[in-house]
Amino acid sequence: MPYLSWLTREEDIRSASQAAYRLLKEVPEHGAGDPNSENMLIQGDNLEALKALLPYYAGKVKCIYIDPPYNTKSAFEHYDDSLEHTTWLSMMVPRLELLRELLAEDGSIWVSIDDNEGHYLKVIMDEVFGRGNFISSIIWRKNYAPKSSAKHFSEDHDYILVYGKHSEHWAPNPMPRTEKQNKAYKNPDSDPRGPWRPNNLAARNFYSKGTYSIKCPGGRIIAGPPAGSYWRVSEEKFWALDKDNRIYWGKDGNNVPAPKIFLAEVKQGVVPQTFWSYEDVGHTQEAKKEVVSLLSNNVFGTPKPERLIQRILHIATNEGDLVLDSFLGSGTTAAVAHKMNRRYIGIELGEHAITHCVPRLQKVIEGEQGGISKAVEWQGGGGFRFYRLGEPIFDADGTINPTIRFPALAAHVWFSETGHSYSGKADQPFLGIHDGTAYALLYNGILGDRKVNGGNVLTHALLDELQAQSGGHDDPWVIYGEWTPLSDETLRTQKVFFKQTPYDIRAR
Repeated sequence: MPYLSWLTREEDIRSASQAAYRLLKEVPEHGAGDPNSENMLIQGDNLEALKALLPYYAGKVKCIYIDPPYNTKSAFEHYDDSLEHTTWLSMMVPRLELLRELLAEDGSIWVSIDDNEGHYLKVIMDEVFGRGNFISSIIWRKNYAPKSSAKHFSEDHDYILVYGKHSEHWAPNPMPRTEKQNKAYKNPDSDPRGPWRPNNLAARNFYSKGTYSIKCPGGRIIAGPPAGSYWRVSEEKFWALDKDNRIYWGKDGNNVPAPKIFLAEVKQGVVPQTFWSYEDVGHTQEAKKEVVSLLSNNVFGTPKPERLIQRILHIATNEGDLVLDSFLGSGTTAAVAHKMNRRYIGIELGEHAITHCVPRLQKVIEGEQGGISKAVEWQGGGGFRFYRLGEPIFDADGTINPTIRFPALAAHVWFSETGHSYSGKADQPFLGIHDGTAYALLYNGILGDRKVNGGNVLTHALLDELQAQSGGHDDPWVIYGEWTPLSDETLRTQKVFFKQTPYDIRAR
């Protein structure tokens, strides 16, 4: 498969794996609402924040939406949108690598972009997510009036590239039917089954049984279907439909017969389309007005309208699903996810994580009625917790930071061994069983002090206790600890693969 090449490509590809694993430290004074909320707002570099999330959220995010800098060579107060092309690629590739790891097997990622980098983005996303997992390119008409000052063309649209983690596992939610779509259904003959619309009995596809003549109730003889076409159903099926009052002959009974399509029997959802008009999902001016109404003149340069994010989340998620935006900007994705009863994680680097995102989400919790609030009958509630990036789990030499506590290291060990996020309580050395192998970590005196019998050294007694914690698991074990007096033969007999801390724990 073709791929892009640039001067620092190999270094940039490795940067995701080389990024430091950092702790996430809660800052309660910037959170709001329910203190036990699972919603997260993280301030910090999104590469390191995404890396910090992996041990806990790998494979759990149902929908990722990001609106990265477009690289338009223009300057915005809150974003550097004047990056060089290769620098832009260097920024995007490692972040896309980490985003893919966080995505659920049936999840999808949606990326807003324009023509400046859109075609390059398509190529690197083909490489990261797999060309076969490309789902579609959405065209969003973002302006309601042409830009008369444009040099060549008024650029009225953006793109949204959509990929699935595994496209065969991803299915969109249908769009609700609109009044315009239902308007074609009427009931001129007062059919008790309700409104219907006429369908064409003839079609151009060859059908050997579709060439019969029809005598109308009004006496007209129709010799056969129009030239070059065939009736859609056999003569036997046609008269069965007529007997069930599913054929409309017109007021005088002499029209070409039309099968009835009842509104009550059609799919109540519509397949999503790839052209989105500002009339349906909003435009850039609408987005700026939304932010101004919430944050006065403290306006983010390129916000997206809430209706746009609402449509994405409607198609890609259900209530309770987890949504991630690692270029949170003014907080639109988090605000819409909150109002739609989705869980969310938002990441922002700059101070506008506090000046924009925090106050916007606080107002959402208070029940503000802008954006999509009235459409979803939002009344307020819920909460979010605020985090900043803490110290690295590993020092410059790749060994464990001595300040790291057991739960953080347990999550990292589990993720590095299994490739899956950790959801255990991390209150005992036995971490869990994955694919038939049990995992345990002896660290920070989890069972007591640091003496041989204290909990960081694997002894016969401690091995018995681990097996008891696991419910009697006697198949393979991977156990991390400071040291073990058990012989190699004993470990083999007990099916234990012992790894020594800190030397055998490395950044994944």
